[in-house]
Amino acid sequence: MFTGAVAALLCGALITALMVTVDRFTVGSLTEEIRAAGERVAIQMGQGRLDYPLADYPHRNVQVVDSRGAVVASTPQLQGKPPMAKFVPEHKSATSVVCGGVFPTRQCDIVVAQRAQRGDEHWIVYASSPTIAPWADPQLAGLIGGAVALLAVGITYLGNRVATASLRPVKAIRTELDEINANCPARRVPVPPTDDEIHDLATSVNHTLSRLHTALKQQRQMVADVSHDLRTPITAIRAEVEDALYAPHETSVTRLGSTLMGGLDRLQAITHDLATMAKLDSGAPGTREPIVLSDLVAAELRARRTTKQVEHALDSDVLVAGDRSQLTRLLASLVENAERHAHTTIKVTVRKQPGDPSDDQRFPDGVAVLEVLDDGPGIPPHKWELVFQRFTRLDAARTRDAGGAGLGLPIARQIAEALGGTLHIEDSPSGARFVLYLPILADASASTRTG
Repeated sequence: MFTGAVAALLCGALITALMVTVDRFTVGSLTEEIRAAGERVAIQMGQGRLDYPLADYPHRNVQVVDSRGAVVASTPQLQGKPPMAKFVPEHKSATSVVCGGVFPTRQCDIVVAQRAQRGDEHWIVYASSPTIAPWADPQLAGLIGGAVALLAVGITYLGNRVATASLRPVKAIRTELDEINANCPARRVPVPPTDDEIHDLATSVNHTLSRLHTALKQQRQMVADVSHDLRTPITAIRAEVEDALYAPHETSVTRLGSTLMGGLDRLQAITHDLATMAKLDSGAPGTREPIVLSDLVAAELRARRTTKQVEHALDSDVLVAGDRSQLTRLLASLVENAERHAHTTIKVTVRKQPGDPSDDQRFPDGVAVLEVLDDGPGIPPHKWELVFQRFTRLDAARTRDAGGAGLGLPIARQIAEALGGTLHIEDSPSGARFVLYLPILADASASTRTG
């Protein structure tokens, strides 16, 4: 409906403009014919004669007016009537439109006045013809109206056909989206072969569906892994409680409590890791404050109780911007991982390094480097990235109580990336060498020593 109305409006405007152009052309041609008729009579006046009839067409009028303003000759329609116009040409001729007067009521005529020489006197020859309105001809008016209606219908029909053809891929995309659900997340919408916005839309939708599919797979895997990790301590706690209920005389509250605390500690660690991971996944920004990295590392190492020997080399002028709790969580994950695999010794290093090790301009003012190295069996290079996947444990023979939930290193990498840095494994003579790169805080004046 709207398309038809707009088409009719545009066609009407086009036809109106066309008719105005045609009308001006017609009026111009008619004026030239009237001028020619009057000029013929004026030439005859100059030759001292006057041929009748004065006009060649019945609807055309001619008057000859002498120097005193009296009509001396006229076509039959204006016999006995005063001059058809009062204007006098300043030069050879002049043109005007005259309505009423000697002409019928509501009729307007184009009048051309021309000077004629009659002896020593200057006479005037008036020639006129009625103006023709574009709609005066019923056949022309009907033709124009029919053309407008036909053009509007044609544009509306073609517009609907083009719109329907253009939106057919959109309908296919919508239909496919309506059918995609959790049971078939791998389905994708059809991409039209055209190089237009709909093609780009379908491509973007498929990219979004791919990301959602990946997120759904990760969520399902995460639920399965969390269920598996929670099942172990819950099963152990249940077994201890059932044993105590069946044989209460063989245990005590102190012994039962100390046994259960291990499982509860593991449950608490898992839930804490899950909460931290959910916060990082949401993209919630942490606080940013200047932190002297060596002070934070030294404080964390002093607070830890470990049976392994810890060696450290900490530069005192390494300043970074970050969230203290997140950095502490990152360092704790690296140290805990090193404690779990080290034979005897853990080495922790903090230093400043100029330049950008990743060559991607993320560290324009230099790099703060934190290394945690253990003397354990190490990690094969082809598994370096695998350890940063959630719920990943490389040592299948290790018990889950000794091995952790598999969330510490993924959380550590997420924290590093949230702070604008990187965390990965690098080559080392022995053991596993985890290296953290963070941007140096350039404004040294902000180095309020915190630790």
